[in-house]
Amino acid sequence: MARELTPLRLGGETAKSRSPPRLREGLEVGMRLADGARHAQMGRMVTIPEKPWPTGIAEEVEPLVRRVLAPNPSPYTFTGTQTYVVGEANGPDCAVIDPGPDEAAHIDAILAAVGSRKILAIMCTHTHRDHSPAAAPLAELTGAPIVGCAPLMLQVAGPRSDEAFDPTYAPDRVLVDGEGMRGTGWTLTAVATPGHTSNHLCFALEESGALFTGDHVMGWSTSVVIPPDGDMGDYMTSLEKLMAREDVRYHSAHGAAIEKPKQLVRGMIGHRRQREAQILRLLAESARPVSGFIPEMYKGLDPRLIPAAEMSVTAHLLDLERRGMAVRNDEVWRAV
Repeated sequence: MARELTPLRLGGETAKSRSPPRLREGLEVGMRLADGARHAQMGRMVTIPEKPWPTGIAEEVEPLVRRVLAPNPSPYTFTGTQTYVVGEANGPDCAVIDPGPDEAAHIDAILAAVGSRKILAIMCTHTHRDHSPAAAPLAELTGAPIVGCAPLMLQVAGPRSDEAFDPTYAPDRVLVDGEGMRGTGWTLTAVATPGHTSNHLCFALEESGALFTGDHVMGWSTSVVIPPDGDMGDYMTSLEKLMAREDVRYHSAHGAAIEKPKQLVRGMIGHRRQREAQILRLLAESARPVSGFIPEMYKGLDPRLIPAAEMSVTAHLLDLERRGMAVRNDEVWRAV
């Protein structure tokens, strides 16, 4: 599917021109500055591990699930992208969720975790460059079908906004909400969660009550919503959708397992609503460009992270505009 979108301008410059290269690759907003420290990012504190997590090793996170960490740690991917192999350890088949970047060592590690089992599906939550590029080579090596989110290529008239996405992604089957895959002792059901990207899916493991959340809800940070494809209204609706579910734990693409999912999602919804309230309060004080929100909303923010903060504010403003609560004149926003 293709979406024709116009390029966004943040504080008078295009998102591409202001964004650091890794951010343009679509990796998550890494508001972290150094290992072994705690940092405020978008109003939230997280702990950065002092030592890297092991890559290339299949770790059992629950009886039907093994996790393999890709060797792509960065300020934007935390310890790296986590691939999950789902299925009985000694069973005949399995599924691979978010195969990750096209790195030979990581693909070898996935194959080692799979062992003699047949891969029934290579499943992708979305098509950012740290999640889906390994799908094609893994499919070529194993003959497994690529199943999951729809392909997405953004096309714009100005500077490209589709650099974040994987142009090689070509699924054999696109899943819609409620559809799934089944193997020996495992069932994975798609849960549509647009917002972080328009094509984002989560996958529910029916046998254990776990939910693979990709980047929609992560174990280390709130997800970045980058327009024009990322949509704050959709993101909030998808969070509310998860609140109505009864999943017992989340396995995300970045960070540790989330054992109290509703508590975390409730906090994320509250955090976003607080940000929206901040924006409305500042608009009530005076009209301003996107860059005019940052000093008030993100005091002491590392300058390297300003483009990401501007993207988050822009996503909120576009949502408020759609709801008739804000309006823009060129680069300046004001309250309605």
